Amino acid sequence: MIRAYNWFFGRSEIDRMLTLSMLFSVLLVAARIAYTGQSTFLFMIWNLFLAWLPYALTTWLQQRPDIVNKGWKLAAVFLIWLPVVPNSFYILTDLFHLGRSNVPRWFDLAMIVSFAWNGLVLGILSVRQMEKYIEPYLRGRHELFFVYPVMWLNALGVYIGRYYRFNSWDIVVNPFDLMAGILEAIAHPVAYKDVWGMVGCFSVFMTLVYLTIKRIARAV
Repeated sequence: MIRAYNWFFGRSEIDRMLTLSMLFSVLLVAARIAYTGQSTFLFMIWNLFLAWLPYALTTWLQQRPDIVNKGWKLAAVFLIWLPVVPNSFYILTDLFHLGRSNVPRWFDLAMIVSFAWNGLVLGILSVRQMEKYIEPYLRGRHELFFVYPVMWLNALGVYIGRYYRFNSWDIVVNPFDLMAGILEAIAHPVAYKDVWGMVGCFSVFMTLVYLTIKRIARAV
């Protein structure tokens, strides 16, 4: 108990708030399971864990200046981080699961939005941390030079995860099928207009959210 107390209060204020917010989401799922006797939304806890991983990685980098200050090492970590960070924004699409059920609809709305909020915050913080590490290598380029390509790839990753049902690890375990699906959409953009429509819409939306929160943080 004492160790858990020290672990919690020894963290940064942001980490403490994130921990409480994620715990709240998990408790809502537990309450729903207790009320319904069904584990319908248990998968959202796993999705939240996957959303936390990119933030954990970029936070870990704060303790590793030997990696951040070495361009090739940072590039290697960046290539690991890039396929994982879409998991944070993917939870936004779990709002699709909101529907009629045997629990009050407001409860499901609060539960799913809480997960979506946590994923969004984790993703934005992780992208911001990575942007700070990359800034010295951008040589004064505008922030969008880094932010928008990352958000575009995030949006593509969200679409692939939601509709193609691929996961981040499929880059390693199933790369050929993954690339075949992406190349098919690239080769026939008109036939796959829904893909590029969602990617364009979500990439702009996430970029705007990111830039807005970044400027709010500077203003307060």
